[in-house]
Amino acid sequence: MALPGPDYPAPAKLNLFLHVVGRRADGYHLLQSAFVLIDRADRIRFGLRKDGAIRRLNEVPGVPSDEDLVVRAARALQARCGTRLGADIEIEKRIPMGAGLGGGSSDAATTLRVLNRLWSAGLDEASLAALGLTLGADVPFFLYGHAAWVEGIGEKLRPLAWPALWYAVLTPSVGVRTEEVFAAAELTRNTEPLKMEDFSARSWGDRFRNDLEAVVVARHRVVGEHLEWLGRHGKARMTGSGSCVFAAFERREAAQQVIDALPEGMHGFVARGLEEHPLRE
Repeated sequence: MALPGPDYPAPAKLNLFLHVVGRRADGYHLLQSAFVLIDRADRIRFGLRKDGAIRRLNEVPGVPSDEDLVVRAARALQARCGTRLGADIEIEKRIPMGAGLGGGSSDAATTLRVLNRLWSAGLDEASLAALGLTLGADVPFFLYGHAAWVEGIGEKLRPLAWPALWYAVLTPSVGVRTEEVFAAAELTRNTEPLKMEDFSARSWGDRFRNDLEAVVVARHRVVGEHLEWLGRHGKARMTGSGSCVFAAFERREAAQQVIDALPEGMHGFVARGLEEHPLRE
């Protein structure tokens, strides 16, 4: 990264479960989920510009600059607050794309949070979250900044008490397009809503699942292979719309042993759950 100054983290998330409980008239799906942050993170740097231009300085494979959520977030904030300032932006991608880890949404949230401060825009948390929701359903969570029970289309967030766990995360070599999964004819959209009070570290692997998992596995056999292998070592689950799968452990050593035992051709990493976003003030 060539820009001077600090680089800011944009951490990934895991969906501990993901239920599709309905669909609105406008086509948006209604969800229930539990999100936790993990310490795997992209890194972003910003350079202030006085000419109002928003420029991404480095290439991100498969993501044109104008379509990048980082650029879109910067432009949305710029329009919202009316600043004449701009920004140069560099992104170091460490979160796999198309993996259900929320990398793009997290990048957008970090951009909103940092530029809100650097531009002295003065937007409060609620205003930033409302702006973030126009960019993607997961962006408000990353602005919220700690484990959450999530409902609606992603905008209804409640604090979730969750233990500090370690995760073995496997990264199949396939990217999954979220919109294709949600458009699948076979996707069930009527899972019975459950209560947050019924969700705990003891029961989350029993009644709670990822409704998107079967759709993704039917289209990407490699995801199913990773789930099957990881399931021999713990309660394996796909995060988001895939493709990454994970299992939770109480000790780092246990998660590391799983990663160390990966067969040839499989890859992954150990992640620590975060109590809160590192940029929360």
